[in-house]
Amino acid sequence: MITNISITSVFVKDIDASKAFYLDVLGFAEHTDITLGDGYRWCTVNHPSQPELQVHLTHPGPPYSPEMVDAINRAMDEGGVFGLGLSVDDCRKTYDELQAKGVEFVNPPEERPYGVEAVARDNSGNWMVLVEPREFTPAAFD
Repeated sequence: MITNISITSVFVKDIDASKAFYLDVLGFAEHTDITLGDGYRWCTVNHPSQPELQVHLTHPGPPYSPEMVDAINRAMDEGGVFGLGLSVDDCRKTYDELQAKGVEFVNPPEERPYGVEAVARDNSGNWMVLVEPREFTPAAFD
């Protein structure tokens, strides 16, 4: 039986730079950072309030084909890769704080039926959706 989600992966352009971004800018904590055989680096971070969920920061490479690696890198360069959805307690305040730290935003905070949402990019161009959630029903979308 599956009991939970324990890891998710995010493609990044530079593991060191992304690790610093997730730690220093977003407030995540280092979990694991080791180099395995053939120089493969296993680097994970997690949020202090959710230590059971690791975010694997990975650079596209083998076992993906060179064509797939090129496609992933192009998608990151174009800013078209979804990264993480992040819950926040105050979307407007978090927006101000992250913007002051130089985080690029695609959309400022906006009211949605499910809460207040802003869309940012991490330092590799991946989308990060910040949501201050609220209760909703399907009727809220009518």
